[in-house]
Amino acid sequence: MEALAAAGLGLAAAVLHFAGALKAAGFLHALPLDLTLLALAATLAGLLLLLAAREPLATPGVGLVLAAAAALWLWWVLAAAWSPWPEEARKRLLDMVLLGPVMLAAGLLAGAEERARRAFVAATLFIGPFVGLVIAHGLATDSIVLGGEIGRDPGRVRVAYQIAGLAIACAGGLVALRVVAARGWARLFWLGLLLGLGVAVLLPGGRAAFLGMLATVALGPALLLLLLRRPGRALLWLGLALGGGAGLLALVLLDPGRAENLATLERLLRGMGDAPSARDQIWGAAWRLGGWAGLGPGGFPPALGAGQDRGFHPHNHAIEAMVEGGALGLLLWLLVFPGGALLAVARARRVAPGRAADIFALCLPVAISVMVSTDLGNRMVWLALGLALSLGVEMRPRQARAAGQAAARHV
Repeated sequence: MEALAAAGLGLAAAVLHFAGALKAAGFLHALPLDLTLLALAATLAGLLLLLAAREPLATPGVGLVLAAAAALWLWWVLAAAWSPWPEEARKRLLDMVLLGPVMLAAGLLAGAEERARRAFVAATLFIGPFVGLVIAHGLATDSIVLGGEIGRDPGRVRVAYQIAGLAIACAGGLVALRVVAARGWARLFWLGLLLGLGVAVLLPGGRAAFLGMLATVALGPALLLLLLRRPGRALLWLGLALGGGAGLLALVLLDPGRAENLATLERLLRGMGDAPSARDQIWGAAWRLGGWAGLGPGGFPPALGAGQDRGFHPHNHAIEAMVEGGALGLLLWLLVFPGGALLAVARARRVAPGRAADIFALCLPVAISVMVSTDLGNRMVWLALGLALSLGVEMRPRQARAAGQAAARHV
């Protein structure tokens, strides 16, 4: 029962994490009950069942980051009092303060419990290629639309291309680790799958996911080899990964017509000049508007003159924390997210190399994405934070503690 609960938690947490990408499949998008709600219910059940059998033991650093996260949530509740957009503030608080802790706990326990982590990784290895195949089929049959307003084209399934790209990128990082670790024909299988995912990540149009996959495929196996004390092989992998990625891109660009049909490349080539300047303007305005207390949740679009449009968030986690929560909000954000990343780096050498590398592959694409897109209410960010913190947590049976206490009383 305990093993089933752990595996169920890992599977449900992965589905919840990538639910937005899985909805690219028409049959999942058309479920009578939303896939996110189903996965959330299964994740909550898995958390309760696992905690009934096992207890988490955390290092002091994990407790400090969790305390900072609680303070961040509390400050956002207080900041909602002066938000100029109360309706949006309530939506942000639902995403951040109610769903955020659940996602953080799911990532923390799924990453710390070995069986749950293996199930999470296995599910991601399935979800990434599945999403890639669904998008490829949808583009070929004109049955999906990448981005756009919900319900604008009822004849086609709307795909959240950023999330779809993240699912492919995370799977690509995990596959790259298996290319390094496998032997013989198994290595050829993983290498073929990696090449397929490399093409698939060019389809959705998410530039951050594309860069996240490049970074994860290059750095993840290098980290694994360094942890295994093989620095020479780590450098060799970096060279092969960077050279192979450049070669694949060059091969694709040899056919300009086909390259233009790949949404990610098209957005990269078309937006090289315009997108950075637009973000510079948004970021500059956000820095000027923040102050010490911030504008409150959802306060940035009205202050920018964009009205009530959530799409005008600052597209950078740190800047959003500053403009919505002020100087105090930015300080708390620094304690939570960079603090969690530093703790994960410090713990990487104290856990099994494969465990540290898997967590790295799952977190890096999300970390890159939050610095150029999304907002503080994004559930994927909080689950990724939990996965990073899980390197400082170990799970042990509850009866072991009870037996130890009984022995102490007997003595």
